[in-house]
Amino acid sequence: MKTDLLLRQTRLRLPAFSAGRIDIEAIEKGGSDRRFYRIHCGREQSLILVKYNFEREENRHYVRIAEFLAARGIRAPKVYFHDPQEGLIWIEDLGETDLFSFRDDEWLTRRALYQSALDEIAKLHDLPETDWSELGGEMPPEFNAALYQWEQNYFFENCLGRIFSLSDSARRDLASLPALRRMADELASQPRVLVHRDFQSQNIIVRNSQAHLIDFQGMRPGLAEYDLASLMFDPYVRLMPAERGELLSYYLERRDLRRSQAGVSERLQFCAMQRLMQALGAYGFLGLAKGNRSFLRHVPTAIASLRQVIADLPELHALGAALAYLPLNVDVGSRAGSSSKNRL
Repeated sequence: MKTDLLLRQTRLRLPAFSAGRIDIEAIEKGGSDRRFYRIHCGREQSLILVKYNFEREENRHYVRIAEFLAARGIRAPKVYFHDPQEGLIWIEDLGETDLFSFRDDEWLTRRALYQSALDEIAKLHDLPETDWSELGGEMPPEFNAALYQWEQNYFFENCLGRIFSLSDSARRDLASLPALRRMADELASQPRVLVHRDFQSQNIIVRNSQAHLIDFQGMRPGLAEYDLASLMFDPYVRLMPAERGELLSYYLERRDLRRSQAGVSERLQFCAMQRLMQALGAYGFLGLAKGNRSFLRHVPTAIASLRQVIADLPELHALGAALAYLPLNVDVGSRAGSSSKNRL
C-alpha cells in the first residue's frame, strides 16, 4: 500500500489527529511480516501505523490481545483504530527506545529496567486461566510436546542444516536423542500460564523508565520459564550468570515462588535450550531462506549460550560435542549489515 494512500486513510480514520500537515516514514522491523510506519502531525504528535497481511492468523488478533492487556493493567501500546478489511491498525507511539538500547549501560541502570520488564510479564503470568480463556481461538495453539519438538527440528533443519551444512544423517542422529523428546514431554506436562512467546529486549519498549510490551500477537498458553529464558538468554544482549541470578530471584520474589526455585531453575534450563534452538532456527531461515543476512551475526552468541545451557545435561553430550566443532568464526557481519534491528 502506497504511503499517500496510508495518509489518506489516516485522515479519514483519525481526523482530529491529522487536521494539519502529516508526514509518514517507514520503520525497519527486521524479520516481521508486517509493515510499520511512524506518522507525524506537527513536531509533538506521532503514532504508529501497522499494515499486516492476512496470511498469518495471529496478525488479526493483535488488537484483541492489546485490549485484553490494557484492561488488566499490563503496559502495551494503546489502539486508536483498527480497519480489519484493509489490515491497518493505528496505535500509540511509545518511541524507539527499547531495552536493547541500554545493552552497554552499567548493570545498575539495566537492572532497574529489567525488573520493570519482569513486573509486566509477572502480571501476565499471574492471570488465572478463567481470565485468559476468554481469548480462546484468538491465540495461537498452546505450547505442547509437538510445538517443543517443532522448535527442535526447526533448529536442526535451519541452523545446523542451512547455516552449517551438517549432513542429513548427522542431523537425524542428533534430533533422535531420547533426552530431547523427554524434555519436550516434561515441559508439556507442566501447568500453563499465559506467555508473551517472544519476550526479548527488542520487544520491550522503555518509556519514562517503565517497560512496555510490544509484538505480543504470538501470546499463548505456555510456561513462564519460556518467557524468562527469552529475556535472560537473549542473543542480542549479553547477561552475566550473576545478573541472570539476580533477575530470577527478583521474579521469584515478585510472584512468591521462592519455595519452588529448584523446579523453576530446572524448567528454565530446558526452556533456555528450547528458546535458543528456536532463535537459531529463525536466524537460519530468515538469514538464508529469506535473505535477511543481518540475523546471521547473532548465531555465534546464541550457539555459545546453547553450549553453556546443555553443558550440565549429560544426556545431550552428543549435541554439545557437535556444537563444539561448529566454525563460529564464519564472517557473516560484513555481509549482514549492522544498522537494522532484528526481531524473530
